[in-house]
Amino acid sequence: MKHDYRTICHDYLLKNLPERTREIIVRRFGLQGERETLEAVGAAYEITRERVRQIENDGLQRLKETASTPACQRVLKEYADYLKNNASLKREDLLLSQFGGDNFKNYVFFLLNIGAPFFRMPETDEFHAFWTTDKNSVDKAKKILQGFALKLQKIQRPLILPASVPASYAEISKNILLGPQGLYGLKEWPEVNPKGIKDKAYIVLKKEEKPLHFTEVATLINSSTVLNTHKKVIPQTVHNELIKDPRFVLVGRGLYGLRDWGYEPGVVRDVIYREIKGSRKPLSTDEIVRKVLSQRKVKPNTVLLNLQNKKYFAKTPEGRYTIRKA
Repeated sequence: MKHDYRTICHDYLLKNLPERTREIIVRRFGLQGERETLEAVGAAYEITRERVRQIENDGLQRLKETASTPACQRVLKEYADYLKNNASLKREDLLLSQFGGDNFKNYVFFLLNIGAPFFRMPETDEFHAFWTTDKNSVDKAKKILQGFALKLQKIQRPLILPASVPASYAEISKNILLGPQGLYGLKEWPEVNPKGIKDKAYIVLKKEEKPLHFTEVATLINSSTVLNTHKKVIPQTVHNELIKDPRFVLVGRGLYGLRDWGYEPGVVRDVIYREIKGSRKPLSTDEIVRKVLSQRKVKPNTVLLNLQNKKYFAKTPEGRYTIRKA
């Protein structure tokens, strides 16, 4: 660890505070364990939560006035420089992890609260909690993120983050997320925010850009390092999920493609029917086979066998096929 947070906080900053004030701040910021609520600390000292808040605020004000030791200032300057290099703001959990690792996040949070010029913006429905050194950056971030969200809504597909949108801005947004493929999109898009097997299968097929057998889909989901699959996916479960979802089309024996690619649902007979009807004229055997094979991964003989279904198809004197009239 680069900084000795315990020494800085306990020996340089807290030691000169009154005993009860020091103990309350330690408990509230979790400097010797977990952070405690106002209610929990108040119960321990048999005082009201409002009194705890007053003692805490008084202690923090004293610390802000005396946080001038070289060791403390070096840490605070490092935080300030980091924020400056990240468009003056950073999502709280990421900032605490960056400097505190797994064990000293509470110490970083404490130092940010007494340092200057750091401002904490609390969590809202739209944004995660974040820290900034420039309050003007808040309005700027909101404006830029709103513009990026409108662009995403217009084109309806994930994008690489534009140079005009700092990564630290995107990180604080709850509406714009970084997807498993490294692209940014709206939180409701399954390719950005997959919530189940079907969404993860969709991402896998999008990446592979070709139909896959459901066992291959399951294998790719299980082997992915970005889809956050904690429980192993069973191939048959994938098959059961995809067969019910209109985004996926069964294009062969166990093979699934995406409707986005132009595949239409139905068995081979349905595909033949649509192709002949869409042409508005009788089609040759070769034309039908070629069109069907662009939609289904089957053998040509399967197409020919379906063409013999006289309930649906009729052969013209020229050897072409048309829809049998009812």
